[in-house]
Amino acid sequence: MLRRIEFREVSSIGMLLFVACLLAGAIVSATTHNPLGIIIGGVVGVYFLFAIKVVKQWEKVAVLRLGRYVGLRGPGIFHIVPVVESLSPYVDQRVRVASVSAESTLTRDTVPVNVDAIVFWLVWNAEKCILEVEDFVDAINMSAQTALRESIGRHELAQMITERETLGRELQRILDEKTNPWGITVQSVEIRDVRIPQGLEDAMSRQAQAERERQARIILGQAETEISNSFVQASTAYEQNPTALHLRAMNMLYEAIKERGSMVIVPSSAVETMGLGGTLATASLGGAKP
Repeated sequence: MLRRIEFREVSSIGMLLFVACLLAGAIVSATTHNPLGIIIGGVVGVYFLFAIKVVKQWEKVAVLRLGRYVGLRGPGIFHIVPVVESLSPYVDQRVRVASVSAESTLTRDTVPVNVDAIVFWLVWNAEKCILEVEDFVDAINMSAQTALRESIGRHELAQMITERETLGRELQRILDEKTNPWGITVQSVEIRDVRIPQGLEDAMSRQAQAERERQARIILGQAETEISNSFVQASTAYEQNPTALHLRAMNMLYEAIKERGSMVIVPSSAVETMGLGGTLATASLGGAKP
């Protein structure tokens, strides 16, 4: 940060005016054969070098006159009195991203997790941001990390995995309440990743597999119950109507022998019960041979 401030002390326009004043002073000195011209040109050039400032479209800067705040400047070009007036660090008012993480933090059900989150924030009041916070970037990062740890402790692991949007909205509300008096607003917080220990992950995987097997057994049992109920209803219908039972038996026999090359051995008692007779059964079986 200090290197950036020192570099911004000199603007490109101030440098251009400095060079122009030196050239003009050199020309005057060469013409008049008097070194006073280049000296005056150098002094004026140095003044413009530190007096002319340029602020970018998305930036603001505070002007301090003998240590007292006199107002904001920017965007564009403006002039200050060197030595008497000074500038604060430039404040970028674009949306910024802060990456925060919480490692080995216990959830409400005492599960250690590692959580990564992204905070989107911006400066909406540069005056408050400059005058009331020493380093607002570090303040945002530290506040976000603390709020993330506190939020993890209030939620269970299942909630953190399945309700990331809810957790992000809660963090956004907490951070915005804290940073709004600084002239900073937190637009949103997104939970990127929730990691748990490998051993616990394996245990949860086995638990999920066992739960799926249990559900499969329940579904199979329900299917068996439905099938048995259907058989009970069918037996009741066949008991009241023997002809329907005979037709069903004949249909089953036909389905068994209709495929070419099939052979079915049927007890004679079953054939007599169906009323087919030995001759018809033999003819049917013989017609199925190649």
